[in-house]
Amino acid sequence: QVRLEESGGGLVQAGDSLRLSCAASGLTLRFYAMAWFRQAPGKEREFVATISGSGGSTYYADSVNGRFIISRDNAKGVYLQMNRLKPEDTAIYYCAANQRVPSTSGSSYDYWGQGTQVTVSS
Repeated sequence: QVRLEESGGGLVQAGDSLRLSCAASGLTLRFYAMAWFRQAPGKEREFVATISGSGGSTYYADSVNGRFIISRDNAKGVYLQMNRLKPEDTAIYYCAANQRVPSTSGSSYDYWGQGTQVTVSS
């Protein structure tokens, strides 16, 4: 049974940093592209970042490019380093896995975690 579990969320101030983790079990992680998505209250889920199975390819949403870094350790999980956080980054953050190629579309992902809340105060 595949399971993705996010952790590391919390309440921070604007300008602070936070590192999210996604622990994966029940799958061979190196065979999966991974991504982070987020959903703010009253808004649709949106793409944040994705990384290929090898870690050699990454892609970011314009809104986080230059501030967030996605990385992976195929023995452990996937991470999202979030720097210079803004109030508009407040959302529930989800990690997702797909056994194909990195994608910005949520519908491309087969497995999802339960999410971790990130709140950025101004």
